[in-house]
Amino acid sequence: MPSQGTIGDRVRGLRLNRRMSQAQLAGPDLSDSYVSLIESGKRTPTPVVARLLAERLGCTTEFLLHGIEPRQRIDTELGLRHAELELQHGDPSVAADRFTEIVKAADEENAMLTAQARFGRARALEAQGRLGQAVEAFERLRREAAAHPERLADLPLTIALSRCYQRAGDRLRARDLASAALAHAERLSITQGELATDLAGALVEARGERESDSPELTYVKHVLDMSGSPEVVDRSGEIKALWHASAAAAAGEDSALAVRLADDAITAGRQTRLALQLARTAMHWARMASAPIDEAERLVAGAVKAFGVFPSTAREHGESLIVHARVKLRAGDPASAAELAVVALGVSQDHPGTTPAEAHLVLATVVLEQEGDASTHLRNAHELLAGLDRPVFGSDRQAARCWRELGDLYGRAGDRAQQTAAYRKALEAAGVRSAMAGVTVDATVSS
Repeated sequence: MPSQGTIGDRVRGLRLNRRMSQAQLAGPDLSDSYVSLIESGKRTPTPVVARLLAERLGCTTEFLLHGIEPRQRIDTELGLRHAELELQHGDPSVAADRFTEIVKAADEENAMLTAQARFGRARALEAQGRLGQAVEAFERLRREAAAHPERLADLPLTIALSRCYQRAGDRLRARDLASAALAHAERLSITQGELATDLAGALVEARGERESDSPELTYVKHVLDMSGSPEVVDRSGEIKALWHASAAAAAGEDSALAVRLADDAITAGRQTRLALQLARTAMHWARMASAPIDEAERLVAGAVKAFGVFPSTAREHGESLIVHARVKLRAGDPASAAELAVVALGVSQDHPGTTPAEAHLVLATVVLEQEGDASTHLRNAHELLAGLDRPVFGSDRQAARCWRELGDLYGRAGDRAQQTAAYRKALEAAGVRSAMAGVTVDATVSS
């Protein structure tokens, strides 16, 4: 376990245990008054002085500076990596518990490791849909990043907060945070890599589908153009094998090898994670009415392909098929739109969300354009929307949009009573309180 206290406490404690005076510890290289200042916390030893003191006190420099022995530190590093693997490829609730254990085991002398674990725990809460708790955790970390930039980077925290507020239904706050993150990224010329990809996703999710031009959308388009359409490869077998090997090495007390194997597993999954995030961004871009048809077609087709690789992204696969179908409607190709909607129904029937209802809305639109009877599709969409449980990740807005579209289609079909009822449902869905209702947070946006 890490030692409690400060560097000065450890120097004093070790010196007294060895029955040394301050002058003896100082030796010919230091003054006893300088040792006294270190012990009282008024001076922090330089790396050279720390090595000298550690040698005379019979401990490691690592222990003297951080209160943790090299083996303990590497075990903590390993714990962070295994928790990250659990978050990305396992159970987010287990990941949250593991990050919490690391936080409890650390102290102020290991503030950077503690901060990493707290950031991991906040992301695990977000992954579980516990948005209120995630926001509170991210907000606390952001305040700490402002006070201690050497421990935490503010930019990924701001992006995470924007994403959480967006999913909880607070688009205004999400937009403010995303804009602040964009200003930060542009100062540093960040246009590629993990942060740029996450930021582009947050920016496009926080914009309205009918927006046509803004600095935020210009940045999103630049990231999409720079990244192209990365291929998504299922490397889950390789990741699991490396993860298992890392756990086996740790059990055999080969911590250094365990860390290396865990790093290899995390690296193996990073390309896929980025590709899927880019696919989400492309899908949201294709939704925008201002996106040129050819561009929207290309981007959403890539997203459909990417989400179709993994069973775990079946919900997003269905969602991307619907977006593709709507692009086909815009392009004047109702036959292809209907085909995509039917496929989306098959993909999404066992997954919660609005996708099955949206598939029937697309099919109803196709039938009405052909002056046919769309009553069956309209009734199915109505029943599916009425049967939705409370949406997760702030999709109340999606339900409201679907009810409004259903009302429009009832109007085209000449059913005024059902049209009015659907519009009323749209207003009710839009007025549902945020998933974070009652949560008090510091929503200050830093530039």
